[in-house]
Amino acid sequence: MTDRKDELAANLAKVEQRITAACVASGRKREEVTLIVVTKTYPASDVRVLSELGVRHVAENRDQDAAPKAAECLDLPLIWHFVGQLQTNKVRSVVGYANVVQSVDRSRLVTALSKEAVRAGRELGCLLQVALDAGESARGERGGVAPGGIEELADLVAGAPGLRLDGLMTVAPLTGEYAGRQQAAFGRLMDLSTDLRRAHPAANMVSAGMSADLEEAVAAGATHVRVGTAVLGVRPRLG
Repeated sequence: MTDRKDELAANLAKVEQRITAACVASGRKREEVTLIVVTKTYPASDVRVLSELGVRHVAENRDQDAAPKAAECLDLPLIWHFVGQLQTNKVRSVVGYANVVQSVDRSRLVTALSKEAVRAGRELGCLLQVALDAGESARGERGGVAPGGIEELADLVAGAPGLRLDGLMTVAPLTGEYAGRQQAAFGRLMDLSTDLRRAHPAANMVSAGMSADLEEAVAAGATHVRVGTAVLGVRPRLG
């Protein structure tokens, strides 16, 4: 375990240097950007080591992996983010451990999350996942609401019992006008965030950027970056 801790510490230090350099380059303060470590496919033992190393935000994208892992780590001071496509039949489980769901993209999901948050006596943070590869009214290839649907969905979340509208999230699209143009994609997300905050001033969280493009996200103004591979290593292939 010492070897693994040394490995993760070294990787975290490199990511920290990248985030700091990106902040300096864009005239931002380091504390304006929160690192979320995406721990999907990695064991609870890695989550425990990350916590020992000072990580406070972790993310998962599959409930069947996340639920037992979160249960093993109940004693740790962690904030859990759910970042994957969320089916309504998994909502009760996810609400049991997640502090923030970053992939809210449809009204039916909002209704389900609200019902379970109230039942559990919890306040759940919600980010609207924005699909920059969608038309104004369609959904993206990897989920997400089109830019034209943000206002209506945001109002729904803001008015739903048990839910808190925290902001927006996106994944750099693989198709459409922003494919291969991460800087432009993240800039577009920031413009949408500005529009959102006119109606919902507290919804100021912007989650964008991963291991390969965190610098572009920081330059655009992201408040949170989601980094997995650069911290934990190349993921094992899933069968």
